[in-house]
Amino acid sequence: MRISPHVIRLAFAASAALLSATASMAQTTLNMANWLPPTHPLVTEVMKPYAEAVKTATEGRVTVNIMQAPLGPPAAHFDFAVNGVADITYGVQGYNPGRFKTTNIAEIPFLGDTAESISVGYWRVFDKTLRKAGEYDKVHVLGVFTHGPGQIFLKGRDVSGTEPLKGAKMRVGGGIVADLVKALGGVPVEGPSSKTYEIMSSGVADGITFPFESVAFFKLIPMLDTALVVPGGLYNTSFYVAMNKAKWDALSDADKKAIDSVSGEALAKLAGKAWDAADTAGKAAMDGKIKFVPATPEQVKAIETSLKPIVDAKLAETASTGIDAAAAVSAMRDEIAKAAKGQ
Repeated sequence: MRISPHVIRLAFAASAALLSATASMAQTTLNMANWLPPTHPLVTEVMKPYAEAVKTATEGRVTVNIMQAPLGPPAAHFDFAVNGVADITYGVQGYNPGRFKTTNIAEIPFLGDTAESISVGYWRVFDKTLRKAGEYDKVHVLGVFTHGPGQIFLKGRDVSGTEPLKGAKMRVGGGIVADLVKALGGVPVEGPSSKTYEIMSSGVADGITFPFESVAFFKLIPMLDTALVVPGGLYNTSFYVAMNKAKWDALSDADKKAIDSVSGEALAKLAGKAWDAADTAGKAAMDGKIKFVPATPEQVKAIETSLKPIVDAKLAETASTGIDAAAAVSAMRDEIAKAAKGQ
């Protein structure tokens, strides 16, 4: 029986349509909410490379679209992941006071001098222990990490004594750092990092607690003249990257495995390295403009003594979730030390 050319063309067209539909079904685009300027290192050096890593790991089946315009304020982003307003979100747990108690483990003073080692250690302890507290049960956690060690930046103040912050109004981002500033005699002025220039330029605050990177990025160098550098950092700020649970569950097992391979510890290492590079660049930008004053042993001891009640209270909060906080801190320090050695 001879098949007409018209029937053959129809068959080819139907096959092409079926293949196109199948390919379309295999493609998944995940929208990532973004609240930072598109030029911020967390966007350019972490989220964009992470999006590329997801695409590569899934052989193009899953792509991450980083949204250009904010969907809402930074504090709303965790719930955007919970409710599916966005497929993936990232943010600072401290912008939601009281909601995340296990982050205290990663934000206490004197943990380490690099974001990479702290972030890798944090992920390992989170994955093994902290997630059991249930704070993230409504999302799928892709990663947790911290920025570089936070330091103290001021203008026109003597930082040589044991109470360098007494009476100073200090911009803080929330979380444990607000309590630390209070314990050191300062007055915390809370606000997200994106509002820091406005807070400082209007004279609402006398100084800031920030990693080196942020001082330069948010154009604060002219408003400051001194940095009191605390070995191991005065604090760290914890970040999360979370995905809507239903969206995660809808992925194939192969794509879940592929995304996991570039998330977790890999994402913590990526973020930590990026923060460390940004801190190095930030310090270079301050050269000759901001005086770096290393905290003396007497200052460190005074800071440690002043902050002990706050640290104890914060670890008690963590313990209230059912986590053995003391064991978690010990494990965190061990993992940070291992990560610092490349282990």
